This record gives sequence, structure tokens and C-alpha cells, in this order.
Amino acid sequence: MDWMDKLLYPLQWVVAWILAIFHEIFTAIGLPADSGWTWVLSIAGLTVVIRALLIPLFVYQIKSQRKMQLLQPEIQRLQAKYKGKKDQYSRQAMAEEQMALFRDNKTSPWASCLPLLVQMPIFFSLFRVIHNMPKVADGSVGAIGGFTQQLAIQAENSSIFGIHLSAVFTDDGFAVKLLTGVLIVVMAATMFITQKQMMAKNMSESAMANPMMQSQKMLLYVMPLVFGIGGIYFPLGVLIYWLVSNTWTMAQQHMVIRNMPAPGSKAEKEMLERKARKGKTVKQEEIKSQTAVEEAPKKSGQRQQPVSKNRKKNKKR
Repeated sequence: MDWMDKLLYPLQWVVAWILAIFHEIFTAIGLPADSGWTWVLSIAGLTVVIRALLIPLFVYQIKSQRKMQLLQPEIQRLQAKYKGKKDQYSRQAMAEEQMALFRDNKTSPWASCLPLLVQMPIFFSLFRVIHNMPKVADGSVGAIGGFTQQLAIQAENSSIFGIHLSAVFTDDGFAVKLLTGVLIVVMAATMFITQKQMMAKNMSESAMANPMMQSQKMLLYVMPLVFGIGGIYFPLGVLIYWLVSNTWTMAQQHMVIRNMPAPGSKAEKEMLERKARKGKTVKQEEIKSQTAVEEAPKKSGQRQQPVSKNRKKNKKR
């Protein structure tokens, strides 16, 4: 057992047990134990369990993105305050004020990356389980959780279109390269489409104009490229996990954008148009004001001063 297996062993143990349980369920309903499709369904079941457990984190991600959009006026005022000041002290002061603003409002510009970051250890744990599958099958490595030698032998003997779950793009054979290559392209494409959908439909113009969005735009192209290149070393079983996970993300995000769009976004305008076509009169300003009241962050160091009745009367005059 190398250092990575030792580091990830607790997660490998959990991943292996979930795979074993789903495999037992599918074989109990009549699917062949050594069928590649039985193992594909087991990996899909593992993915659904993991993504279901990440739903609270996804909700936090959506709330953080909403708060970031509501903070755009404050961020723009802060940028205007330090405009043209390029000395180190001013840059540091601006960064500190931005971080204080994010901290006081319990949000972060990197909140959108959290589900991906949390999945990475699980992803590598599945990678190591499948990578060690031949060793567990021949007995050179002990059982991993519920993934016994018998299950490992069944998994090793299973195949999809004649390709084993542990096969990678770099293996010999045209069929291996074709199937894994198609999955790598689709995996990268679904990741790109998901991120593009969020930026194109669920962000206001002020949020898109924020210079910090440049880093998010960079990730839009970098992440699919990284996973696309790295995908040539992923076993077929891991590619299936990532493809199912990306499909889940696309569907989940589509539902959120369609039904709970961010204020001022293109998706919000489309939602209002749909409601108008159905005969529901909804004013856009009312939705924005309601959202702002429910989610508007409190400005750091500021409080609302009480206004007397006389001052209110004078203002009205």
C-alpha cells in the first residue's frame, strides 16, 4: 500500500462499501454479477449517493452566489475608492476591505468551487479502488471495505463492449481508445456547458462586469481542459462516475436557474416572461425587492439611524 492509498484509505473503504452494496442490490434483482453493466449501475448508484450528500453544500453555493451579486454595488464602490492607486499599501488595504466585506456577509467568490473541491478526494478514492482492483483480485492486496477478492474477480471479468472497467485511454486497442476518448470529450463538454450556463444565464450584468469574474471565466476553460487532458489516465469506471456526476450537476443547476434565478439575471427575465404568458402578473421590481430584503447583506460597520416622526414629515414636505 503506497502513501496515497494510506492517505485515502478511510474514503476508499466507504466508496468500496457503497459499490459493494449497490452491486449486491442489482444482482439480487436478477442482473449478472460479472456483467459490466451491473458495475456501471453500481458506479451510478455511488454517484447519486455522493451527490445527494452534497446537496446542502450546493444550497450554500447558490446562497453565496446570490450574496455575491447583491454585494456588487459595495464592491464597485470599493474599487472606485482605490481606482488609480497602484502602490502596495493601497492594494493591500483594498484586499483587506474586500475580505472583510466577504467575511461579514458570510460569502466568498470561490464558493462556486466548493462542490468540485469536496468531490476530488472521493474521485481519487474511486480511482484508487479501480486501479487496485486487479491486485485485490489476485490477492496481492487485501480487501478494501466490502470490496472483497470475489467481487474484485467479478469486476475484473466484467466488460462494456469488451472493455474492462480498469482500462484507460493509453491502453492498446482501438475500441478502448474510442470508448474512453468519447467519454473524455463528453465529460469535458458537460463541465464546460454547466459553467457556461451559470455565467450566461444566472448572473447580472454588474456581476459579470466585476474584475473578479475574470478568474471565474478563466476556470470556465481551464477546468474542462485539465480534466480532458488528465482523463486519458482515468480508468473507464472513473470516467463513468464523472460523467454521471456532471449530468447530475447540469440537471440540478438547470432546475435552480429556471425556478430560482438570481436577481437581475437573464434567467430571471425569462422566468417573468413565462409567468406573464401564463397570465400571472409579476413585477420584476417586486421580485428584486423581496429578494433583497430576504438576502441583502448587512454592510460592515454601518447601522440604520432612527428617524423621528418630525424628520419624516419634513422629508415628505
